Amino acid sequence: MNESKQREMFPAAEEGATGLTAQASLQAALSHFERHMRDQGFALNTVKSFASDIRLLGRYLGIGQPVGQIGTQNLNEFLTWLLYDRGVACSPKSYARRVTTLKVFFKWLHESDILSEDPATAVIQHSVRSPLPVVPTPAQIASALQAAESWRRGLLPERKADARPLLLLMLLLQTGIKKNETMNIVPNHIDRSNPMQPMLFVRYANPRMRYKERKLPLSPDWLPVLDEYLEQYQPPDTLFTCTQRNLEYILRDIGDVAGLERGLLSFENLRWASALQDMREQVEQDEIRQKLGLSKITWRETKAKLEKLLAKEGNREQETGRNQ
Repeated sequence: MNESKQREMFPAAEEGATGLTAQASLQAALSHFERHMRDQGFALNTVKSFASDIRLLGRYLGIGQPVGQIGTQNLNEFLTWLLYDRGVACSPKSYARRVTTLKVFFKWLHESDILSEDPATAVIQHSVRSPLPVVPTPAQIASALQAAESWRRGLLPERKADARPLLLLMLLLQTGIKKNETMNIVPNHIDRSNPMQPMLFVRYANPRMRYKERKLPLSPDWLPVLDEYLEQYQPPDTLFTCTQRNLEYILRDIGDVAGLERGLLSFENLRWASALQDMREQVEQDEIRQKLGLSKITWRETKAKLEKLLAKEGNREQETGRNQ
């Protein structure tokens, strides 16, 4: 995360965090840091995650360690321990967040005049790349759409007609939105003033996340499915009235009906499938980045993975051609 984005998301504390000095323990500093995050309007999950990360640092250094005695070498050794010696897998996403936690926490201590220097400034950020995602192929997606359509029409044994599975699957494939963004949709976020070019507004209640808001095109074919769904469920507020877990179960059940491997139809995999389809159609890359709501820095790794996935597809097609 670059400095400007850090300042945008995590503004410094006001001077003089109550009673803290460089001799304060990690435990004491964490208590004030949690209060600071709540006062600044951090999302509840962010507060919990950052606090958990600092407690993990306390487990490594000792929760009673004075913050003024923690140096850059201590932090680098902590990050190395997370990756190689802790005995618990540290995913690239968790590792990146923990680096951010250290930088935000010690920046706050420094800018609050508790520390004369920020030991996290020079922290070494190890390169940890996640493996390529497993993305459903166009043929698998076609099977999933057919299964969801059969569900919609009541053609599946022991399942009543339901437009929701097809509504959800089409939405994710067309927009590539995340799970939390899906849960936050309300019907008036869907602009159907031009039925031939409907749009979805991705909104965020948290002002700190406004930079992720965007406007995404939908297929006109999605609107009849939406109308059926609205008639069936009559949602009082958000578009999807069930829990995130229930939506995950719906994707799982679509995959089961289509004969796909369990877990292949997930929010994350369908997000990749949506972006990969755009890459196949040679959509402008910055347009794909904005569709996914990614920063230019995050897009670099995402783009590299998409290009590798396309290359794998090409190799697979060549191999199939040779075997025919």
